[in-house]
Amino acid sequence: MRANARPRRGGLRQSSRPNNALRFGGFFVESFVDRHGLWTAEQQKAAKAVEKEVAERGLSVIRFSFADQHGILRGKTVVAEELAGAMRSGVGFTTTLLAKDTSHRTVFPVFTKGGGFGLEEMQGAADVLMVADPTTFKVLPWAPQTGWLLCDLYFADGRPVPFSTRQLYRDALKQVNDAGYDYVAGLEVEFHVFKLEDPKLKPEDAGQPGTPPEVSLLTQGYNYLTELRYDQYDAVYEILRKDIQALGLPLRSMEVEFGPSQAEFTFRPGTNMDSADTMILFRSAAKQIARRHGYHVTFMCRPKLPNIFSSGWHLHQSLNDRKTGKNAFMPTEDGQPLSILGRHFLAGLLEHAPASAAFAAPTINAYRRYRPYSLAPDRAIWGRDNRGVMCRVLGAKDDPSSRIENRLGEPAANPYLYMGSQLLAGLDGMAKGKEPPPSADTPYETPAPALPRSLEGALAALKDSACYRAGFGDRFVDYFLHIKQAEIARFQLEVSEWEHREYFELF
Repeated sequence: MRANARPRRGGLRQSSRPNNALRFGGFFVESFVDRHGLWTAEQQKAAKAVEKEVAERGLSVIRFSFADQHGILRGKTVVAEELAGAMRSGVGFTTTLLAKDTSHRTVFPVFTKGGGFGLEEMQGAADVLMVADPTTFKVLPWAPQTGWLLCDLYFADGRPVPFSTRQLYRDALKQVNDAGYDYVAGLEVEFHVFKLEDPKLKPEDAGQPGTPPEVSLLTQGYNYLTELRYDQYDAVYEILRKDIQALGLPLRSMEVEFGPSQAEFTFRPGTNMDSADTMILFRSAAKQIARRHGYHVTFMCRPKLPNIFSSGWHLHQSLNDRKTGKNAFMPTEDGQPLSILGRHFLAGLLEHAPASAAFAAPTINAYRRYRPYSLAPDRAIWGRDNRGVMCRVLGAKDDPSSRIENRLGEPAANPYLYMGSQLLAGLDGMAKGKEPPPSADTPYETPAPALPRSLEGALAALKDSACYRAGFGDRFVDYFLHIKQAEIARFQLEVSEWEHREYFELF
């Protein structure tokens, strides 16, 4: 854990303790959080409540976690006695964690000038600080005496790290909030649950990445939403449900999806940061809970197992007027599925769909899902209550649940980047006053711009996207492109099973 940065002159006092100051010997030092004004009044209040709860519950350790560029939680665990200082002074970690692709390989030259990032603060595998958001505190039901805090990332001088995806989402939210709206999002998340047969923990299985575990099915599948299949899932669902609800996540339903061992969990709509935090916590929690009980949960879009179906993440979204509290997408005229504002937002989503795919579907595997006539989109198109389109619109006059369901995403997407990209595209459509084309009743036949057929195609669209370069910044977009292109380069060096089967005997 990193000690507090050097205090400014006059920062040491040998008197009664100032608010939130930290004690070093006989002196009190202004904390990193207070010196740089990083917490709101709500967070200051929440921090005190966290300290009290940890003491009252007798917790032993607290996990400080941040969402990396891939939406994977990383961090450090602090003993309870160090909690107050860790929250207010930050917890240091090496910047190489921000330089890794999905195999955990470092793909930037961190020991060169600027560390490959063009930032002196990140060269040489230097440290940055995780600063906890005390309002996110949870107690882990499955890990005895353990607390959990989500964090944001800062340099030692108090500046946000430009690659912190939670901060990037917060910046996009600020634009929406400043325009007078709150972002409302509901989650439909498909994933697979398997019985873990062999975790593959022999030394020869280690690597970057290691050998995937060997699994077996829980059910044969193809019995979508049947009572019989649900009862076969019930024991596993109850294990997940109990701890996910105890964690305080707004679980709404647990459903049997079409494919073997495929599930769908849905969550009640949340406002602004809530739903993105829910998704990041749910994914990590589900994997941890399942593993402790001998199961393997995967949010990979299409696992390479016989008869397995692709999984999607359908994002339901709307804007609420901050003054009236009303749904700003709700139409006031008969025959309209969305308000004028909602139509402008929708038009922005459609215009920027190719580039947004890089954030909604950021893995090579995700593009196995975009197939015609498959309940997954293959073009940037919308329709009224139609599950073959990219944007399924659900709304009617004076219906407060009017919304846009974007079916583009995969469950492995970083929620902060997925939702942030939606906001930036929608805001652009609102600013331009764009109108969407007519509703498509035959989505796989109606002419419309095609969605990218590969991650390479999505990255090419992102590279040229003025919208996302303005919203996320050139530095982040170029950084994200570099990581993903390194991933693709590794993939292209591999000889696939298809190639071996196709050519080995023939030639």
